[in-house]
Amino acid sequence: MIVILQPHVNRSSEEFDRLMEYIANKPGLSVRVHEEHGSLQVLTELYLIGDTASLSEEEIATLPGVERVVRISQEYRILGRHKDEHRPTGFEYNGVHFGQDNLNIFAGLCAVNTPEDVETMMQALQTNGQVCTRMGAYKPRTSPYAFQGHGKNCLPYVFELAGKYGIKVIAMEITHESHLAEINEALHQSGNPTGVMLQIGTRNTQNFELLKAVGRQHHHPVLLKRGFGITLEESLNAAEYLASEGNSKVVFGLRGMKTNMADPHRNFVDFAHVPVVKRLTRMPVCIDPSHSVGNRDVAPDGLLDVMHVTAQGVIAGANMILVDFHPHPARALVDGPQALTLPELPFFIEDVTIAREAYEKRIARSRIFQRLH
Repeated sequence: MIVILQPHVNRSSEEFDRLMEYIANKPGLSVRVHEEHGSLQVLTELYLIGDTASLSEEEIATLPGVERVVRISQEYRILGRHKDEHRPTGFEYNGVHFGQDNLNIFAGLCAVNTPEDVETMMQALQTNGQVCTRMGAYKPRTSPYAFQGHGKNCLPYVFELAGKYGIKVIAMEITHESHLAEINEALHQSGNPTGVMLQIGTRNTQNFELLKAVGRQHHHPVLLKRGFGITLEESLNAAEYLASEGNSKVVFGLRGMKTNMADPHRNFVDFAHVPVVKRLTRMPVCIDPSHSVGNRDVAPDGLLDVMHVTAQGVIAGANMILVDFHPHPARALVDGPQALTLPELPFFIEDVTIAREAYEKRIARSRIFQRLH
């Protein structure tokens, strides 16, 4: 059961103390306090855990300071979309809105290689009106002999260049709790010129200690990629690990499923699950066409497979696109064969705009139909 408090009630309020006293007198109950940080205010919620079946929703709803009560029927207590509730489906971070009602493009380097390529990439993003990017500093690889990323050594110039070119949010994968400290230190040393969305990659979707550590920090939002060999339910529960530790600023990433049935693509594209995740949870949904397709093959109509797959996800309602670009794909240290080129960037953005407009037209048409019937 979730008890949503009125906007003016917080941990220091008298109403809050009275509610906690009420709960303490109920046997078999424990409570977890959760705060939803919006752009204008902080909403406090109480998660009641244990024997909640015997509790009266009506009684709790009449207590001072309570706005409404939600009885949980889904497994995902914090991130789930529960019956008849209207909690926010997104969040603001460093001036960028992430929600189920908009779309952000994160085009950039799968792995940072040189300051020159980072600057060229960010300059191209600024020229094309983009304020988000992806930059890989830590790269988990299948082979222990493959390039593992420049790590903390590249963070200072990546962050400084982001500030120079107006990049507000960088999606950056971490594989260990220590990486979080390195990112925070580099941001601090460079004067916090940008923001970082911490990315949990597909290999770490069920690294529960890492999930809990990232969830305990409440500043940076998190992009959690679906595990490549587990069910959607298992991956959504991984996202709930983050939220259960206090960080509900989570974007759920679809990046394709690992199976030989995906051939000739790198992974089996799972973007049909975009509306499913949005129906089950309040998380914005990201698609990763680069790691789903894994090549630059061109369809008979002249469009790259990556662009076809991107459009499929966008027209299904995706809210974020994580896509590989590189100034010189041939010298990319990771996943060069699937990276798009900088001359293709404006064309890619325009193609995404066309798909997004088609999605919005479909939604508008559906609403008219619902009103008439």
